[in-house]
Amino acid sequence: MAFLRNPRDGKVSLKVPSETRYIRKVSARILDSIGAGSIDEGRIFDIKLCIEEAVRNAIVHGNHSDKRLPVRVSYWIEADKLYIEVGDEGPGFDHKALPDPTSSGQIMKNSGRGVYLIKKLMDKVEFNDKGNKITLVKDLR
Repeated sequence: MAFLRNPRDGKVSLKVPSETRYIRKVSARILDSIGAGSIDEGRIFDIKLCIEEAVRNAIVHGNHSDKRLPVRVSYWIEADKLYIEVGDEGPGFDHKALPDPTSSGQIMKNSGRGVYLIKKLMDKVEFNDKGNKITLVKDLR
């Protein structure tokens, strides 16, 4: 896992191979560096879950677990808000076309809740036009 901190804006960038063993390492790195001990335990849970879900989606669905393809993660704090970007090398997807996992036809499925949870737990979620980068925002106050 390689990382770089931009001294001008404080943005930290990580690049990891598309291997699921890096998922928790990414969340731990971010939580350690933002001083998670001073943030409400509920917010920490939400942030950790959403980071891990976004990175897992990038590895498994975006890059199809191709170890040669990196997942790029950037994060920074601005005005008491944590910003996290997770991007992959895949073709992207239409996040608006995802089925509602709470509907009767989807509720018993074993997967398909990640983006739904991210949208529910974060304060703001945006996708790029291609659908291969997600930006998460969480108020730390």
